[in-house]
Amino acid sequence: MQDTRPLLLQSDFPDVRRRSVSTLQVNLGYRCNLSCAHCHVNAGPTRTEEMNGETVELLLQLIGQLQPSVLDLTGGAPELNPNFRRLVASARRWGIEVIDRSNLTILFEPGQQDLAEFLSLQGVTITASLPCYREENVSQQRGKGVYEDSIRALQKLNTLGYGRDPMLKLNLVYNPVGADLPPPQQQLERDYKRELWQRFGIEFNQLFTITNMPISRFGAVLLASGEYPHYLALLRDNFRSGNLETLMCRDLISVDWQGYLYDCDFNQMLELPILVSDRRRHLRDLLSGPSLQQASIRTGEHCYACTAGQGSSCGGALDG
Repeated sequence: MQDTRPLLLQSDFPDVRRRSVSTLQVNLGYRCNLSCAHCHVNAGPTRTEEMNGETVELLLQLIGQLQPSVLDLTGGAPELNPNFRRLVASARRWGIEVIDRSNLTILFEPGQQDLAEFLSLQGVTITASLPCYREENVSQQRGKGVYEDSIRALQKLNTLGYGRDPMLKLNLVYNPVGADLPPPQQQLERDYKRELWQRFGIEFNQLFTITNMPISRFGAVLLASGEYPHYLALLRDNFRSGNLETLMCRDLISVDWQGYLYDCDFNQMLELPILVSDRRRHLRDLLSGPSLQQASIRTGEHCYACTAGQGSSCGGALDG
């Protein structure tokens, strides 16, 4: 797979500095039961990288010390990490909101039959990928049979109260199929709610539209099709300076499966760690070292994906 880093790191993206940490986003590993075309992590069933018990212990120490508002768990499929449930239960005991970034089909994997019940009992927020309410678009991005399993999973979550009980939030994530910006989030949310309710009786809280990042697997697809320079130009041409204030990286620290720190999940995939004195930072450093408040954030051409149009973050559109 061709490396896109040289095409991204020479950039005039504006200087951005971080504020305090309200969200700790943790990648528990790259193993997944799916291999989605838009995945910026290159996750899949053959990946073996995962956070071990020792690193999870350090993470728990940090959570106890920082007391972030949100612990955002991602992967791969984060639920496949053997420490996932212990981490969730510990954070919830401290009153921290936990977000599980789920692909939905994980609910039917061997050994995960009680996962939905566990998440509901813990009051975990589920942010689930559903690239479209139409089967053909989901199959194109995620593979045959994924749509049917996703619908079945959403119906199961609804029966447990997700999307209906105010304490059990169920949010969906939309990614464009190709090299385009997402449509307006609020209008698309209305379409999703209407179509999923009329077709399947499914309810959910919010829809998040996320712009595809020109990195990893999606970046390779763009390069292979000759669309890479056109997509970068599209992101630049739609830059909105007003989105800089609400970029997720200003209030978030991303942690990889080894415990190293990044400004965001995308920088993590580009191997651009947080640097202090030209040395990358680890969970151990954050436990004992100086605050990262007002530190400069490492940026590149890929950052234009977060500021294009309505803006994009792990919480959806920045202006929506």
